[in-house]
Amino acid sequence: MSETTIGSRAEIPTPSRPDMNGGNKPLHVILFFIVLIGALGFAAFSILQDMHSVGEGALATGTFVMLGIALVIALAFEFVNGFHDTANAVATVIYTRSLPPLVAVIWSGFWNFLGVALSTGAVAYSIVTLLPVELILQAGSSAGYAMIFALLIAAIVWNLVTWAFGIPNSSSHALVGSIMGVGLANQLMSPAGAATQGVDWGQVEKVFSALLFSPICGFVMAGLLLLVMKLLVRNKALYQAPEGDTPPPLWIRALLIFTCTGVSFSHGGNDGQKGMGLIMLILIGAAPTAYALNRAMPESAMPAFIQSSAEAEKIFLTHVPNQSTALTAENAREIVGAGLRAKSIASPETYDALAVLSDDISTSVKTYGSMKAVPAAAVPNVRTDMYLVADAIRVMGEAQDFTPAEKKSLKSFQSELYHGTRFIPLWVKVSVAIALGLGTMVGWKRIVVTVGEKIGKTHMTYAEGASAEIVAMTTIGLAEGYGLPVSTTHILSSGVAGTMAANGSGVQLGTLRSMALAWVTTLPAAMAIAGILYVLFRQIF
Repeated sequence: MSETTIGSRAEIPTPSRPDMNGGNKPLHVILFFIVLIGALGFAAFSILQDMHSVGEGALATGTFVMLGIALVIALAFEFVNGFHDTANAVATVIYTRSLPPLVAVIWSGFWNFLGVALSTGAVAYSIVTLLPVELILQAGSSAGYAMIFALLIAAIVWNLVTWAFGIPNSSSHALVGSIMGVGLANQLMSPAGAATQGVDWGQVEKVFSALLFSPICGFVMAGLLLLVMKLLVRNKALYQAPEGDTPPPLWIRALLIFTCTGVSFSHGGNDGQKGMGLIMLILIGAAPTAYALNRAMPESAMPAFIQSSAEAEKIFLTHVPNQSTALTAENAREIVGAGLRAKSIASPETYDALAVLSDDISTSVKTYGSMKAVPAAAVPNVRTDMYLVADAIRVMGEAQDFTPAEKKSLKSFQSELYHGTRFIPLWVKVSVAIALGLGTMVGWKRIVVTVGEKIGKTHMTYAEGASAEIVAMTTIGLAEGYGLPVSTTHILSSGVAGTMAANGSGVQLGTLRSMALAWVTTLPAAMAIAGILYVLFRQIF
């Protein structure tokens, strides 16, 4: 009996690999480059228009060249992110024959585009806060450009290396490692005794916790969801692998297309933001008059902003013994900057400095009447004051020095400051969305084959694909809402492994070892590449 059973199983044909070469035509290539050139032209036109609207003159040739190179590298990171990470979203619909490969990739690219375009920007600035304070405030300096080039190129290089071997790897993980490498290199290169910040370990812990949670969440939750589906949905067709190239039943196909859409949209909304914050640093450094402050803030919002500034000043002064100050704004910036580097804000001297900066912000807004009226010469100081006070309130967290009412008032002021400094123009979102969407349509096959064939020992069933994508879609969407960067790759790939394990299908340990090795080595590898590049670029610039 057993021999007959084994023999009959051996005769069952293994489902063939989907045809992933169909549809590649010269017209598609031409359209691809038309869209790419159009996106770059749109970005250039938007920058010139923004500068003209605020009366900022033409950029110096060197600054213009550096700005162009930096923007191309930033968009290249999102492009690589697209074809590296988004392949995870389409693997399930391709291997379950729910959509033809070309249709799946274009569909996913479109929803990635929408995800980026409709994103909040919260994730973008959670990445920026990992950078050293002095590099954020001096983004237009040689060190600032060296920072941007080093961390983006390092992340791109590591993503390409893992892609070449067909190993699903996290772009978020690589970018965080690159930022840490630049921060440490910046600290090591500083003169002895200089006040510099290396890495904001508190923020790194917060972001890295989200990245660490990704694969665990994907594996456990997807496996549990599959078991729940088996209990509640008894339709056998859901737990079968495709037969040849026959598409699944209509309702299953609709479910899988829906989950692919959700993962693509969530990926765009989360991963697509990571380059936005860095692009904003580039723009602020090159054209501060146009991009350092949110000039779209309406004049009607200024009275509330001024009142909030005055209330914050009073709160800070109540925690200064003599409630008077002889500090200049310049001295206050140095004191708060030093406190942020040391992560030590809770002192009368720092509160005194924060009161001075709050008053300076209020005075500037009163003087000029609105954000868009702040003259070019005053923009750097106003933005620096706003950034330092907002970041100091963030670092304070739940400091015991303040009453609940005071904390609420300071948080309100922080939100006003974020509104004035943490903004992303629509054209930046559109440019990043196009880069991510185009990247989705290039180079996706390697990762798709790994997810579809090399994680489990058997062909992916409809239920396994749907469970993995439902978990990925939900987790990434929630993370975007909380401003936390998470890994689409880790969640979905580990989700596929979790469903295979829960279903008793078995997993290919060799692939899992490769993924685990990439997960472990990404951080030190990206740190090393970024650190070395930062040192080299500092010498060049």
